[in-house]
Amino acid sequence: MRRIGVPLLAAVPVVIAAGVFFLSPSDSSEEPDTTSRSVVGEDGEAARGRAEGKRSADDQAIAALPPGLTAPAKKELAQQIVASAENSTLDWRTAYAYIEDIGDGQGYTAGIIGFCTGTHDLLTLVERYTKDHPDNGLARYLPALREVDGSDSHEGLDPGFTAAWKAEAKVEAFREAQDAERDRVYFDPAVRLAKLDGLGALGQFIYYDAMVFHGPGTNATSFYGLREAAMKKADLPSEGGSEEAYLSAFLDVRKAAMRTRKADIDTTRVDTAQRRFLREGKLELETPLTWAVYGETYKVR
Repeated sequence: MRRIGVPLLAAVPVVIAAGVFFLSPSDSSEEPDTTSRSVVGEDGEAARGRAEGKRSADDQAIAALPPGLTAPAKKELAQQIVASAENSTLDWRTAYAYIEDIGDGQGYTAGIIGFCTGTHDLLTLVERYTKDHPDNGLARYLPALREVDGSDSHEGLDPGFTAAWKAEAKVEAFREAQDAERDRVYFDPAVRLAKLDGLGALGQFIYYDAMVFHGPGTNATSFYGLREAAMKKADLPSEGGSEEAYLSAFLDVRKAAMRTRKADIDTTRVDTAQRRFLREGKLELETPLTWAVYGETYKVR
């Protein structure tokens, strides 16, 4: 996750109907959940509960809806748009081997969705991958990854970790593992909730990109906090509100949150990409699409 100053919560329960499941990468850990209410905060727990708890967990209801962003062509498009902002390319598959410290305080950023050594998601990816492929080239770095988790430290990782990541990215199983972790933690929860909120493919993408950038946390500048704030400004389509008005409110909240974290941050992934799609009425992300990020223009026919 290429996020600024927001640690990924170790494990925050989401109550849906009669069950409880976890959206964060700690699903992979066999250790007990040690996140307390004092860490997450009562407001955060309430926000997460309101975000999902009042929505039906009935998978049959989701299945009855149009595929939206889960349709293969739309999912491919979603990865291209995210990659334009994350890696300045539409060829998102070239990012499997990507790894560098971009100086954002999150340690190394790597892979197709910006997994970070400082935000738990990269550690979880390697743990899950090692469980299925114990002899992989990254397994020997697990002790160091656990030590640096939550910090920007490279201790125990340099000088070999970046080379090991790039080498492992040539292995199909590791590329598949990156895809699976992206979907499990970011894509699937974002799209599912967007569908329950009555949003089409554009809204589903807006949720997904926000989940990637801000992280699936519950504070004011993380995804569930953003959604909570947007719902105070506009009604959800599922509750009779205007889809355009709600998405505009969500983008307003998101842009403000980005600037709260860093005043001079580039917000073009919102301003000249998602906001443009909304202004053009592309609620189902109909192609052709044209957008700009960081001064570069992209087109998909």
